[in-house]
Amino acid sequence: MSDPIRHECGIAVVRLKKPLAYYQDKYGTALYGLERLFGLMAKQRNRGQDGIGIGCCKLDMPPGAPYMFRVRSTKSAEAIGEVLADEMKEFGRIARRVNAERKEQRDELGIEYVKFEDDPEAIKREFELAGEVNMGHLRYGTSGAFGKGSLHPYIRRSTWPTRSLMVMGNFNLTNSGELNSLMMKRGQHPVFDTDTQTVLEEIGFQLDEAHTDLYHKMRDTGIPPENITQHISQQLDVAQIIRKSAELWDGGYTIAGTIGNGDFFIMRDPQGIRPCHMYEDDEVVAFASERVALMTVFEVGENDIRELPPAHVCVIKSSGEQSITPFMNSDLPLRPCSFERIYFSRSNDSVIYRQRKALGEQMVPQLIEAIGNDWEHTVTSFIPNTAETAYHGFLDGLRYKRRQEVKDAILEMVRSGTLDEPALDDLILRNWPRSEKIAHKDIKMRTFIAQESGRDQLVSSVYDITYGVVTPNDNLVVIDDSIVRGTTLKKSLLRILARTDPQRIIVCSTAPQIRYPDCYGIDMSELGKFIAFQAAIALLDERGMRHVVKDTYLACKEELKKPKSEMRNAVKAIYAPFTDIELSAKISELVYPQHTAWKGEVRVIFQSIEGLHKALGPEYGDWYFSGDYPTPGGFSTVNRAFINFFDGKGGRAYDTLL
Repeated sequence: MSDPIRHECGIAVVRLKKPLAYYQDKYGTALYGLERLFGLMAKQRNRGQDGIGIGCCKLDMPPGAPYMFRVRSTKSAEAIGEVLADEMKEFGRIARRVNAERKEQRDELGIEYVKFEDDPEAIKREFELAGEVNMGHLRYGTSGAFGKGSLHPYIRRSTWPTRSLMVMGNFNLTNSGELNSLMMKRGQHPVFDTDTQTVLEEIGFQLDEAHTDLYHKMRDTGIPPENITQHISQQLDVAQIIRKSAELWDGGYTIAGTIGNGDFFIMRDPQGIRPCHMYEDDEVVAFASERVALMTVFEVGENDIRELPPAHVCVIKSSGEQSITPFMNSDLPLRPCSFERIYFSRSNDSVIYRQRKALGEQMVPQLIEAIGNDWEHTVTSFIPNTAETAYHGFLDGLRYKRRQEVKDAILEMVRSGTLDEPALDDLILRNWPRSEKIAHKDIKMRTFIAQESGRDQLVSSVYDITYGVVTPNDNLVVIDDSIVRGTTLKKSLLRILARTDPQRIIVCSTAPQIRYPDCYGIDMSELGKFIAFQAAIALLDERGMRHVVKDTYLACKEELKKPKSEMRNAVKAIYAPFTDIELSAKISELVYPQHTAWKGEVRVIFQSIEGLHKALGPEYGDWYFSGDYPTPGGFSTVNRAFINFFDGKGGRAYDTLL
């Protein structure tokens, strides 16, 4: 991907089914859950860059003993091993202290002692991250806060375990403003700088309500005060709390949380926009954003992993009782995020691998037309590394096309009697696609998530090229997975590629033109920064149609006056006058590299929406390309985003009170 966006993050959960002593005996460590959690996070590190968070909840802790812990680090997800090493150093310090104390007691009293490392009860008591509920979160961002305070999980503490709450998620809500207004009408004073805080406070409110009702009921029936907490824990209906909390939520989400008594829940949005995969055996129940992470860490096959159904919540009580139930009635169609398949999830999942190859293969007809089928003077490659799988599919499609051409030509020569050795040699040896490694990433850094300040210089230093492969008579074709803003393409990547001195650079995006904001997790929110939107505005100006911008502004304002269920996407009017080809041509002009001696041609080609669905499947969400949003909040977001553009306001449209 050539442009920075804030991705939706990744989650990992390991909920142990047995006491820590079981894992100590079987695996030689009471930290089995923590180790598996770190494994899941390491396998999903592509989903996080600017920080990680780890949460732990301990079951059956005695009164007065702490039971809920959190560690957050702004070290990048690439350094997740360092974070684990830091925690194990702390474990080692505790072990040395406890073992010294026990050795001293042995010397004084003559009693044999058990080493701390072999004592699961002591480990659970002394080491913060030794518990039965283990939660992990990976986050990256290109906007907003970057400190520890912005990292999940979030905690809401109480003196009552059954009112304490820890929450993390992979989500965006489109109506945080409305939800916070509702809280304020109740008399609450929420700190609503993030939608995570909104979720935490809403679930916390419903938890408080349920807790208070149970407390009064039990107190009035004469249950001794010291036993009330246990009874509340047993009777707390977590699924009902989630149902009440999510009634007004609009967005894409996978949200996980644990209550202080050890009750755990994880939920998925009604249309399955955000992913959630699940593995279970006799020892654990585990969840992750990506299927392959679970397969690798637990060494199981694809059929052992299932998805949490949309609009369902999985609840695991502290007792171990487990249920998966709907938290709302939903007959909405499935709309999983297509960017998961295009870019974010690791491509070693067999389904995603095939889909990405298919995305590349769908680009073949457009490219053949663009180069006039002249493969003798065309070099193909890819940039960035995440586009490699699509590139292999692209090459497969090219080779298949060329083999068909050769076959048809041979059959025709046989029919006409013109088949001879020179003609056969010409067919076999000439005009085959040339594949080369042109761009090299010298530094292991995901440049698209870097903050914008100094980003262009960073990209220029990260990438290098292969010299002497491309000639001035060649077309240089590069496969990219998607193009959002085009800034990096213009200021960095095309300038780098131009050093090879081809006659033409053709950039093939395996994703369609990104025309509309996303508001469900991939934080592409500001219309004015999209290169496709800039191209449409430029074409309107060139053709004397600037009035369309003002008309659209007024239409967006009218849409926002309607009930959300009746809103439509008024921003489609900006693109309506132009074909995809016209917009692509203008994008090609806009991204042309400046301040370079190279004078060749740049052409940008995009996947079609039809091609996207052929590669992925008809159910995959395409709202960033088509403007057809799966929830009412999407339509309010896109209209608000255009108003913000017209008014010169930055920021996310769904951060605004609507």
